[in-house]
Amino acid sequence: MSAGLGAITSMVRSFGHAFRGLRVLMGQRNARVHAVAAVLVVALGAWLDLSPLEWAVVSLAMALVVGAEALNTGIELAVNLAQPEWHALARDAKDVAAAGVLICSLGAVAVGAWVLGPKLWALF
Repeated sequence: MSAGLGAITSMVRSFGHAFRGLRVLMGQRNARVHAVAAVLVVALGAWLDLSPLEWAVVSLAMALVVGAEALNTGIELAVNLAQPEWHALARDAKDVAAAGVLICSLGAVAVGAWVLGPKLWALF
């Protein structure tokens, strides 16, 4: 196998692993909640006719939340593997990871309020 073909095969496998991880992530209730929220925001954004810059900002906020949820899930899985029994440090690691998702989610809510809020206010 040539070096170029080997690199392509490795990259395809990496994408396969990432898509498998996405399936694992979407098996988590909180990730599904974030996904539903993202779909609703996209529908609302389409209805409000967001500008390209507004779409970029909203898209980044949604990606940040889902990415944080993915990292949180990965941390939780790794902690569960390393420390199956209750331990204060395991609890703290999971809680800090969850706090990261909360911080990103609050930031996304702020972005939504700044971008979508004035457009919604103008309708009423």
